[in-house]
Parts: sequence; structure tokens; C-alpha cells
Amino acid sequence: MSLRLVFLGTPEFAVASLARLVEDGHDIAAVYSQPPRRAGRGMGLRASAVARFAEDRGLTVRTPASLKAREEQDAFARLKADAAVVVAYGLLLPTAILEAPRLGCYNVHASLLPRWRGAAPIQRAVMAGDEITGVSIMRMTQGLDEGPVCLAEAIPIVPGTTAGALHDQLAALGADLMSRALAGLAAGELDCTGQPAEGVTYARKIDKSETRIDFAQTPAAVLNHVHGLSPHPGAWFTLPTGPRVKVLKAEVSEGSGLPGIVLDTALTVACGEGAVRLLVLQREGKSPANAPDFLRGLAVAPGTRLGPGLE
Repeated sequence: MSLRLVFLGTPEFAVASLARLVEDGHDIAAVYSQPPRRAGRGMGLRASAVARFAEDRGLTVRTPASLKAREEQDAFARLKADAAVVVAYGLLLPTAILEAPRLGCYNVHASLLPRWRGAAPIQRAVMAGDEITGVSIMRMTQGLDEGPVCLAEAIPIVPGTTAGALHDQLAALGADLMSRALAGLAAGELDCTGQPAEGVTYARKIDKSETRIDFAQTPAAVLNHVHGLSPHPGAWFTLPTGPRVKVLKAEVSEGSGLPGIVLDTALTVACGEGAVRLLVLQREGKSPANAPDFLRGLAVAPGTRLGPGLE
């Protein structure tokens, strides 16, 4: 049974869910996305990934800068949606919006709530060294990711998994779970349960100040940091000659020394305890490269001290 839906989403993560709703035959009354942003070398205005997908399929797209204005709320109500599906939209939903759909608003959240409520659950899970994560389908309330959970499914975080790879897995899982949730909602069989008070953590937005690599940490902590920020915004160090270099992939290696010292010609770097080998790197303004290709373009000799994180 199809439902009349409003979809609210912005980045690539949300596209999989919108595509699945279209595939399932739901009536998409409108797609809301954040306004176009300046991007690229020319800094021209570029529509969001969701807006581009929706426009290509002839769906109605709306891009208000806010939903706080009464006229925007009235326009939303006139859509007479059965339900709204929200996936990484990025704007707050006022009470009038949350209450407009007949059956409520439902969110795809990329964590096992109540762990990692907030803006960056995928990155925070990897950075924290979590062994599992997943997707929760939540009926939205005014509180930040505090609504009752209707469906949830866990997946393991395999060692070496980057936030980018996990993003793609969870986007696909979220689309499948939302499809199942809406089928239950249409049949009157969707049960949602309040979140427990225990185990609440918050996934605050990644700040630039967090992205520098501190090689004084343990190898495991360095890997979690690198992989949790890969590919965006990227964890980085500086070379003595000045260039900033992102590390997109690394592994635990043998060796020891002063934290930040390059130990060999394979870009093994000493940490607080043990060492890591840098596998994929990216110089400012360059494409990512594996370590051998990177070293052909920029020699980094054993004994070089990588910063910051050094005394």
C-alpha cells in the first residue's frame, strides 16, 4: 500500500532512501532539501545531491532556507501528506511541521539510538573505536534524536573501515529499513518504543580543531582518528617543509620511537606506543595516492618528524 509522503533530505546519504521510496511506488508530494551552496573551483551554486536526484525524476523540489516562517509551514500542511521521511535534512523541524503529516515524521538515523544522537554519528562511531553500529528508524519529536525507535538493525564495524565506507553501508541499510517501516505504517502495524535513558551519547559536529593527528596517541587511537575522518574532512599532519598532508588510510605496524618520527622508507611512523604505517595520503590540492606513489612525488626520509603532536 502506497503512502503520500514528503521527503526531507540533503546529502548523498539521503539519496538511497529517496530512491527506495520512489521504487516502492509511494506518492512523493514534494522533496525538501537545503538551498544550493557554492562549490567547486568556480564556486558556482550547486544543488544538493537529493535535489539533483529529485529533479532528474521530475519530483517537486522545495529549498527554503528555513521552515520557521508561517507561510512555509502552511505550504507544507497543504501537501496533506500521510507521513514525512527525514534523512540528514540539516534544518530544524518546528512543531507545526512535525504535526502536519497525518501519521507523523520518521527519521533515518545512522546509529543505534540512544548512542550517537546528533550530527556526526558515523564519524563518531569510528573515531570512538565502536565495534558495532547500525541504523535506527525513529518517529520524530521536538528533542534532538529523542523520539521512539520503530526499527533498528546493527552491523559490525570491521577493523580498518573508514567513515566513508561505513556511510555507504548505512545509507543502503537505512533505505531498506525505512521501506520496511513504511510498509508497517501503511498496514497499521508499526510499533515504536521509547529510547532508554541509559547509554545516551552525542555525536557533535566535527570541528576543524579535531582533525590534526596526534602521533603521541596509541596506534589504535591514531587509526580510529584517521579512519573516522576519512575521506572528509580528513585527518592531517604537516611536514617540516610546510605542506599539510591528509591520511585517508593506515594500519598498525611494527616499530617504536619518538612520536611522529618516520621510521623507514614505507612511511611507518612512531606513535606513543608502537607505530602505524600510512597507506593512503593526500597533499593539499592533489588527488589521494597510495604511499609508494605519494613518496615518488614527495620524498619523506626516515628520521623526518611529522607534526603536529610533537614536543
